[in-house]
Amino acid sequence: MIGLIQRVSEANVTVDNNIIGEIGHGMLVLLGVEKDDGDAEIEKLANKLCRYRMFSDSDGKMNLNIEQVEGEILVVSQFTLVADTQKGNRPGFSRGASPAHGEDIYSRFVGALKQKGMRVQTGEFGADMKVGLINDGPVTFQFHV
Repeated sequence: MIGLIQRVSEANVTVDNNIIGEIGHGMLVLLGVEKDDGDAEIEKLANKLCRYRMFSDSDGKMNLNIEQVEGEILVVSQFTLVADTQKGNRPGFSRGASPAHGEDIYSRFVGALKQKGMRVQTGEFGADMKVGLINDGPVTFQFHV
């Protein structure tokens, strides 16, 4: 499982010109699911995101987590994160989950964040989405669990 995390002032996801998910201050999570991902990866990444200190304290240091800043999370599925880009000029997706497995893991990941008390909005799995964001910093991290 790969998570590309961006600290945002605001973010939204649109499908067919309709905003389906929108947050203010918080984090945008672009989530790539690999074929062998399961409960362990869901729990590890969910825990990491809830605890990760990527928000600034009063001294401007990254010492606060999402809960401490009362932030929101927007989770958007993005299978292209698991692409193999090492050879040739076209990405390969052999590491990626099947659509059914990817959607299951994505839904369970969102559920895990909600169970931890996070305020979560989502995109629509498998849809053609337009993602808008204002990256705050910019601050972007990649996790591969």
